[in-house]
Amino acid sequence: MRRTARLLIGSALAVAAAGPVAAPAHAAAAGSLELFPSSVVPGEQVTVTTTACADGGPATGDSSAVGAGAFTLAPSTPEQDAIGEFRVPPSAQPGTYEITATCTEGGRKVTGDLVVTLTSQRQQVHPRGSVKTGVGGALGPDPVQTAAGVAALAVAAAGGTWLLHRRARGDGI
Repeated sequence: MRRTARLLIGSALAVAAAGPVAAPAHAAAAGSLELFPSSVVPGEQVTVTTTACADGGPATGDSSAVGAGAFTLAPSTPEQDAIGEFRVPPSAQPGTYEITATCTEGGRKVTGDLVVTLTSQRQQVHPRGSVKTGVGGALGPDPVQTAAGVAALAVAAAGGTWLLHRRARGDGI
């Protein structure tokens, strides 16, 4: 039992000693480039945010992959990040494009993906108009034709009822 306790205590001390050594490797992965919205149609404006630059310092953005060119990311006071904007050109083709930003101090480079589509997913499209099936509808565009159809059905129903009644009495047809 003592041997197991010594083994566990030794393992815990080894993990505790290795902790500070492993921390900087994880901290280096912090900071990314966020795009809002991340999916746009040509002609829309995109806001770019990053926390990768020291103390929210300035950065230079590059959106030439989508055809928009360079833009500037300026420091933002409350969140300690850098913010910039660019407009996707109307001539942009659908696809996924890599947008980059390079911090002015230190030269750190971060990337993010922008998806360009032909239709916006934020707006719901409701169908309008009628379906051209060739059958017609109960309430078509012409009320006179609708009334004539209803009258024809009423005459046919009355005639059928009269014929069935005569047959049931034995009068024949």
